[in-house]
Amino acid sequence: MTTDNASIEVGALKASAGGAAPHHRRIPHELPVALVYDGTTYAVMMASPSDLEDFALGFSLAEGIVASPEQIMSLDVLEHDNGIELRMWLSPDRGRNLVERRRRLTGPTGCGLCGMESLDAAVPTCPRVTAELTVDTRDIAAALTSLPAAQTLNQLTRAVHGAGFWSRKDGLVALAEDVGRHNALDKLVGRLRRSGSNIGTGIVLLTSRVSVEIVQKAAAAGAPIIVAISAPTALAVRTAEQAGITLAAIARADGFEIFTHPGRISGLLPVQNLSKRMVEHAA
Repeated sequence: MTTDNASIEVGALKASAGGAAPHHRRIPHELPVALVYDGTTYAVMMASPSDLEDFALGFSLAEGIVASPEQIMSLDVLEHDNGIELRMWLSPDRGRNLVERRRRLTGPTGCGLCGMESLDAAVPTCPRVTAELTVDTRDIAAALTSLPAAQTLNQLTRAVHGAGFWSRKDGLVALAEDVGRHNALDKLVGRLRRSGSNIGTGIVLLTSRVSVEIVQKAAAAGAPIIVAISAPTALAVRTAEQAGITLAAIARADGFEIFTHPGRISGLLPVQNLSKRMVEHAA
């Protein structure tokens, strides 16, 4: 058995109609990763133990814990026997905000009002993305074509999700992989912010289905276009419409389906009131 940072090689039996034979397979690591702010655990995520600094920043931005990388004063990656701790210390203003948030979440339970507030919190209002970016069908095809070669962990394991960022100027700028699709997007956003890349200038690529949480994270990051290989959920479509995000999915090199805000994709045949009809149908 051999290991590396993100995967492990294990023995297995490869079975077929003709019998079974010894086989070796590389599979991804999956560990609990605790995100700790100012000495208090905020969340524990099951994640791939790679690109953890990017993950810490991307998660913190998506959750609104910080608004910029500079508000994380220090970050330590601590390995334990049963998982990994991402220990962060925040600037005083962000630390106070986090304390107030925890106080608001702590209170009496068992009443209808609390249940209503919890449901509202599950689908918060997203910031509206206003980036004036236009791409065409050839751009999306080129972006999708660039993905497979960069998915090195998935090539080894066939078991992780990828989130990439592609721009017409630079091609595939960054790609992050993780056993969790949300984690992959957090890692991507963290890496882009750490490098100073502007997510508003390109396409976010996803190898997973698009859930509402994915759209919320993309909106918080300011991503104008999402292109995914799998389909979106109905709530993801409604949220993308409200957030001003162009959502294309079921995407292959030879075509894709556009669910919201098609105006950012040029080269399409004009359809009368297309965007309005799409939204009405989704509702």
